[in-house]
Amino acid sequence: MKNVEHIGIAVKDFAEANALYFKLLGVEPYKTEYVESEGVNTSFFKVGGTKIELLEGTKPESAISKFVEKRGEGIHHIAFEVEDIYAEMERLKGEGFILLNEQPKKGADNKLVCFVHPKSANGVLVELTQEIR
Repeated sequence: MKNVEHIGIAVKDFAEANALYFKLLGVEPYKTEYVESEGVNTSFFKVGGTKIELLEGTKPESAISKFVEKRGEGIHHIAFEVEDIYAEMERLKGEGFILLNEQPKKGADNKLVCFVHPKSANGVLVELTQEIR
């Protein structure tokens, strides 16, 4: 793994959360995007080398909507950038980690993504990300 790529935060109200994080961080999001496959609106803030992703579910069956309904707003996942997502997925499976998807899928911010089940990572949802080339 190369580095922490971003921290994902689940929110109820996208506009309200973006305004709050603008006030908190002093910068506008550098990118907003709708990810249809996941049913989420996303926005990305960058402070120094750190990125924060805000996620709002757009339909009741989306993972983010379910998360907010069950747990409330807050940290949803931590994402790690990897050089080769396919090799990293195989390595983690070999180490006994449970992956939530068998193949990487297109995520926000021009990335391929795969998630590691929280049960196999001390209760933390881990996202692997690789820049789409």
